[in-house]
Amino acid sequence: MWKIVVGFAVFAGLALFILSKGGDIDMGGEKHGAEATHAPEPAAVAPAPAVAASVPAAVVAASAPAVAASK
Repeated sequence: MWKIVVGFAVFAGLALFILSKGGDIDMGGEKHGAEATHAPEPAAVAPAPAVAASVPAAVVAASAPAVAASK
């Protein structure tokens, strides 16, 4: 029985040590509404004109139904 208590104490101490070294860890659970913080949206990258110009119009027209069906 005492081995279980010692094992739990060692595991709990190790967990607290790891959490304290982890930096800004929020143990508050899920956040909803105004208190939820999100990373900013990445800027949309436009396709390079050279790549778009090198694709034949027939290939773009042929792939349009497949692209629409996948959405």
